[in-house]
Amino acid sequence: MAGKLEEKIKEAKANGKERKFLESLELAINLKDLDLSNPKNRINDEVVLPKGRGREYKVAIFASEEMRQKVKGTIDISYGPEDLSKFADNKKDFKKIVNQVEYFIAESNLMATIGKSLGQVLGPRGKIPRPVPPGQDPSSMIGVLKRTVRVRTRDKKTFHVPVGTRAMPEEDVGANIREVFKRIIGKLEKGSSNIDSIYIKTTMGKAVKLDLGDLN
Repeated sequence: MAGKLEEKIKEAKANGKERKFLESLELAINLKDLDLSNPKNRINDEVVLPKGRGREYKVAIFASEEMRQKVKGTIDISYGPEDLSKFADNKKDFKKIVNQVEYFIAESNLMATIGKSLGQVLGPRGKIPRPVPPGQDPSSMIGVLKRTVRVRTRDKKTFHVPVGTRAMPEEDVGANIREVFKRIIGKLEKGSSNIDSIYIKTTMGKAVKLDLGDLN
């Protein structure tokens, strides 16, 4: 049954014309009474959306041939240890790959080499690979990462979090929003009292203000 939140999501979808691409739906969150110049007060978290992101996001792996075979039907892009030196010698091409990939995972025995040769590209973009012990099958991790969004405030009191797409049912987007909201207030010193306002909008559409009481 649709509630006030779902009605606001529907309104946000109606606030802009149909585009030639699939628009995301995102929250715009404004904080208050927080000193975000202090890194301790910032949020840097990841949330698994219960209803998924509404579109495919790429996950890439650096691993041995054995591990790459295990995830052949799950992973989007696969690289072997021999590719690391190639990318280290041509960081311009590697940056293009990084911009197309949402998350990286890597066999743990490759992490030191990745950090040394590619860390300067991956680190600032928040895309250091998740390590996987040799011999394990990371297929389930890949599935979870494809439903995961980053929640990061940096030093600004306004930040954005993707919660789905225009094509998703309002009820699914609402479930995602409630999960994101729960995680955010759990990270704030004063919980919901640190939130000044929250809006929902499509990529190109006009924002619609949400009532905090509808998000619990």
